[in-house]
Amino acid sequence: MSTPMTRGVIFVHSAPAALCPHLEWAIGAVLGTPVKMDWTEQHVAPGFCRAEIEWVGPQGTGALLTSEMHGWQHLRFEITEDPSPGADGSRWSVTPDLGIFHATVDVAGNIMVGEERIRWAYEKGDGNPSIFYQEMSIALGEAWDEELEPFRHSGDEAPVRWLNQVV
Repeated sequence: MSTPMTRGVIFVHSAPAALCPHLEWAIGAVLGTPVKMDWTEQHVAPGFCRAEIEWVGPQGTGALLTSEMHGWQHLRFEITEDPSPGADGSRWSVTPDLGIFHATVDVAGNIMVGEERIRWAYEKGDGNPSIFYQEMSIALGEAWDEELEPFRHSGDEAPVRWLNQVV
């Protein structure tokens, strides 16, 4: 039985220039093929670079890529994995200060918050709307969005290339 395939995008929002070849090597190691990314200056963070690259691979590749890239200093990135047969989509957002945020996403890219998470936020709030609001903000990854948004806009009009994972 073959592994279901999916696709996604790696958005490196800011990386020190010296780290760029190491990121290419790490991404290539996960995808099983050499990777060459088109790095451009990150205008929000002078001295840093940004790049985007699309990938194709087996389900779970997004998590493997995130694990491989997480932990390097000064690195901000996001990885998406599209929904595929039998699997929801995912998005991982990573910043140096906040760490990793993971969300399940639907076919339109909306974050899906599970029933148990919502019930837990209700219980923690215990009738206090501000606590419920705070918990839902965490569940939606708003702190990551706030930090990454200026870096995302800096990448408008950037080229994106497709990569295929060797299976």
